Amino acid sequence: MNTNHDADVLRDLPAATEADLAALHARLAERAAADGVLDVAYRTLDTPVGTLLLAATEAGLVRVAFPIEGHDEVLQALAARISPRVLRAPARLDAAAHEIDEYFAGRRHSFDLPLDYSLSSGFRREVLTRLPGIGYGQTASYATIAATVGSPRAFRAVGTACATNPLPVVVPCHRVIKSGGDLGRYRGGPDAKRFLLDLEAVA
Repeated sequence: MNTNHDADVLRDLPAATEADLAALHARLAERAAADGVLDVAYRTLDTPVGTLLLAATEAGLVRVAFPIEGHDEVLQALAARISPRVLRAPARLDAAAHEIDEYFAGRRHSFDLPLDYSLSSGFRREVLTRLPGIGYGQTASYATIAATVGSPRAFRAVGTACATNPLPVVVPCHRVIKSGGDLGRYRGGPDAKRFLLDLEAVA
């Protein structure tokens, strides 16, 4: 018996099996999308602020989640609020992942992605749709955004809209701060918000 050969085969087997499973999963995702039963696709992306969960519907990017939020909990919420047909299907998120990578590398100052705002509604959605108007490296106060949407006294509601933004980083709620300069709440935590502001400040 050639024990060295057997050891080599056994050592190579897990990698081959993993590759086969990955290929099978990719074919499953493609078939689900082709059959119209892939309502929410997701993938993860390593970034300087931790591993982000990205999720998209056919309409566009619907969720960006920080590790602090608990990715399993976020996926459960997506299944409950959008559709139980949630599947890891990275291909649908390729463009989003590429643009976010470019942003963290300092090569992208705005995003050109279709966005699905279905996890926000009413006043909160109105606030979020205004945030891309805050330029890269710039900030605005909660009060300023409240005035922009025609409700100058609703600065606390603006703060809540930013703190619950389902699309952080891409929809730049990190650029909204308190009038006195305090950062305010952020879905990814204060360290992540400071990192994003510092990243943009060096451009």
